[in-house]
Amino acid sequence: MAEIPRAHTVLRGGAEAPQDYVALDYEGRFLRRRRLVTERGRAFLIDLAEVTSLGDGDALELTDGSRVGIRAAPEALLAVTGESLARLAWHIGNRHTPCRIEAERLLIRDDHVLAEMLRRLGANVQPLTAPFEPEGGAYGHGRTLGHSHGPEDGAGGHRHGETSDVSLDDIGAVHTHSHSHSHTPVHSHTQSHSHTHSHTEVRTVTHAPSPEGGRSTSGRSRL
Repeated sequence: MAEIPRAHTVLRGGAEAPQDYVALDYEGRFLRRRRLVTERGRAFLIDLAEVTSLGDGDALELTDGSRVGIRAAPEALLAVTGESLARLAWHIGNRHTPCRIEAERLLIRDDHVLAEMLRRLGANVQPLTAPFEPEGGAYGHGRTLGHSHGPEDGAGGHRHGETSDVSLDDIGAVHTHSHSHSHTPVHSHTQSHSHTHSHTEVRTVTHAPSPEGGRSTSGRSRL
């Protein structure tokens, strides 16, 4: 059985017309090594040097000399509109949430927690299905990885780079961690007395001030 061709090179913007295409959603376009099947049913292996964010219109150059174009697949999104898009965009960006900024609306991936938060801020939030190509990083191609805080997000933890349908091999350095610890040493003596003490260090996280003029605070407390 012949070995399937591999893709080691990304051609930004598609230098030449591809011979075939593969459609991937936003998370599916964030990868390093994965087996894919084109629209014509041809299997190939992406084997890149590092985790890479692919955009609609990019192409992959395969080892057999052919090219496979990248298409952004339709997925579940939320269209956000309101009187102050800048204010709504600030709250979305404060959660490091990928967002496409258009003249009359903002597009984000479907998320019921964010939808409820935006509605409380006065936004009109409507579901739709469409390709998702959010704003890139400050240097062009890049990713804004999810980063959330607060009880409305569930356990109130500290999450980095949460993704769906991404293998550990693709995620690379994306990680999860928490910032709490406790110690409960116990001492006893022959004089028949004992005592127990514990402490938990609690850290708070700061964010830039919002357009409403609010000011976040940070600090460390010991309980």
